[in-house]
Amino acid sequence: MARINLTVDGQKVADDVEPRMLLVHYLREKLGKTGTVVGCDTSNCGACTVHLNGRSVKSCNVLAVQADGGEVTTIEGLAGEDGQLHKVQEAFRECHGLQCGFCTPGMIMQTVDLLNENPSPSEEAIRLGLEGNLCRCTGYHNIVRAVQHAAGTATGTTEGASA
Repeated sequence: MARINLTVDGQKVADDVEPRMLLVHYLREKLGKTGTVVGCDTSNCGACTVHLNGRSVKSCNVLAVQADGGEVTTIEGLAGEDGQLHKVQEAFRECHGLQCGFCTPGMIMQTVDLLNENPSPSEEAIRLGLEGNLCRCTGYHNIVRAVQHAAGTATGTTEGASA
């Protein structure tokens, strides 16, 4: 067993973990952060994306011991303490940037990182920035519109948007 100390969604945690335990399994099984989804376990889908020290990572590709001493933000920690949705969460809701919702936590976490790096991305930059996150339902059109909406660069309307 290895001892790890982390800050997860603003809360300090210390635990003994198997050295081979993936961060995604630690978050879900030990901390109950089930919004971090286990998708492919091969880092191909991005559903497990979280922020580690302010940058997006696929938590199925990071060992919990590698995150030792770090700060992790999950989808549960993105909203304000008062329950106010993060602007990206709100944009996904308003623009119907989800259908089944399975990929949504990872898409949102990747979008937050993308907008931190580039607050006004072009459509091409959005598509490139999200290319490591897969969605099987939406066709990405409304996801791109949600990112544009969160960035304040949306054109047109979200009325009647469909997934």
